[in-house]
Amino acid sequence: MMNQRGFTLLEAIVALVLIATTGMALLSWINTNLITLSRVQEAHQRNEAIRSALTFMDTVNPLERPQGEETVGIYKFHWQALAIELPKDGVSILGDMSLFQVGLYETEVEVSLEDRLLSRFTLRQVGFDQVHQFDLGF
Repeated sequence: MMNQRGFTLLEAIVALVLIATTGMALLSWINTNLITLSRVQEAHQRNEAIRSALTFMDTVNPLERPQGEETVGIYKFHWQALAIELPKDGVSILGDMSLFQVGLYETEVEVSLEDRLLSRFTLRQVGFDQVHQFDLGF
């Protein structure tokens, strides 16, 4: 009776199939994680761009600049404001006519990065313009 040493061809093929199957499953799992990471990075960039746009739009008075385009840092902002309530004389908390006319605007904002649209959203803003002066009675 003779002792055999080493693998038979069948055992080697079975081992290779097991290794290949495990490797394919591992590569599929890695690919899924890379796709998920890419989506998370895109969402983070979109959120950062929206926050930047909202901060910038706080400085825009839609009564004075109802439309425009501005580049701030790496982002380009484009906006178009439409009056929901036309400007009218404001009223102070005492019920007197204020110095300002105010109107309500719906503003559509687009945020781009290198000519690629990242986000489009709508916000409501108050537009104002000082149309009256203090009458000190001197």
